[in-house]
Amino acid sequence: MSTVPVFSASANVGPPLWLLLELTYRCPLQCVFCYNPVDFAAVQNELTTEEWLRVLREARALGSVQLGLSGGEPLLRDDVEEIAAEAHALGFYTNLITSGVGLTRERLTGLKRAGLDHIQLSFQDSTRELNDFLSHTRTFELKQRCAEWIKSNGYPMVLNCVIHRLNIDHLDTIIDMAARMGADYLELANTQYYSWAHLNREHLLPSREQLQRAEQTMLVWRERLQGKMRIFFVVPDYYEQRPKKCANGWGSTLMTIAPDGTALPCHTAKMLPGLSFPNVREHGLRAAWFDSDAFNRFRGQGWMKEPCASCEERDKDLGGCRCQAYLLAHDATAADPVCSKSPHHHVVLAAVDRAQQARAPEAPLVFRRRENSQKLIEDQSAT
Repeated sequence: MSTVPVFSASANVGPPLWLLLELTYRCPLQCVFCYNPVDFAAVQNELTTEEWLRVLREARALGSVQLGLSGGEPLLRDDVEEIAAEAHALGFYTNLITSGVGLTRERLTGLKRAGLDHIQLSFQDSTRELNDFLSHTRTFELKQRCAEWIKSNGYPMVLNCVIHRLNIDHLDTIIDMAARMGADYLELANTQYYSWAHLNREHLLPSREQLQRAEQTMLVWRERLQGKMRIFFVVPDYYEQRPKKCANGWGSTLMTIAPDGTALPCHTAKMLPGLSFPNVREHGLRAAWFDSDAFNRFRGQGWMKEPCASCEERDKDLGGCRCQAYLLAHDATAADPVCSKSPHHHVVLAAVDRAQQARAPEAPLVFRRRENSQKLIEDQSAT
């Protein structure tokens, strides 16, 4: 891949309105659908508190307004309150994305005092057995307590549950659980197949019948809970005919900072070969956003080849997801294979066809563990 930018930074590029800080890849949960990179064990040397605070100040000066604090599990760091306080003082709207592990009443009080605006709490299922199996931890009762604390502290109750083949038939009880907890918002995040989810796709991709049944269940509950709880449900890309914009447009609104300071256009972009992503320890955020080859690489439409280059729908999807193109077509410049116009669409159709079968996959589930990550790194190095 050429290192010559195909997009000029002098063009009409706005600021990164949404800043996502992945404070750490450390996490006690071992979710089989985790979007952290499969080689997360290779990421060392997390940014210090002072470095994160500098990132916040530079991003705010650049025009960022919304801040996500994520991971891994961000609460494994003991400086989240300090980071949240600085973000609040700078004028960010702040959102903590957490499994609940590390949250206590005292920490919640500290986060409230720091000015944290919003907490999104994840569940893996509505039953303790499957919740704890999918995360490989005993966290279900902890999550229930955290939900009560969040609600009692006056935060909007936002629950997230990643949906896939192993829990999609439980959607009725998942929504019922959220309603009983008094959730204001429920995000039923149908799995998108990157990172660990891509590795475990044969286990996780639901059948068409499961998906249709789940969507009908969701619609019934949405009508029943109208005015009480908002439910968000997004169909997996594999069952669509057209792709979504890559992070709402590569390098258009989102900047992600990985735990080691690598600046990324989306949280999975580091997998793409031939790109040198800037690190905030060496580059300012303004230079990373406007001038780096990595952020300019897939901006606009100049990078497109056929069938995207002449497609009448190219303004809607901008060619789709670059990481998905790389994973499925082994070419980051290809049309996203979920698009029915893509010459690689047969790869998606084959995966969907396999998902209609009832037999169990031959390969076992691979849990997000450091030792599994290290083995994947070693296997990649051997090839």
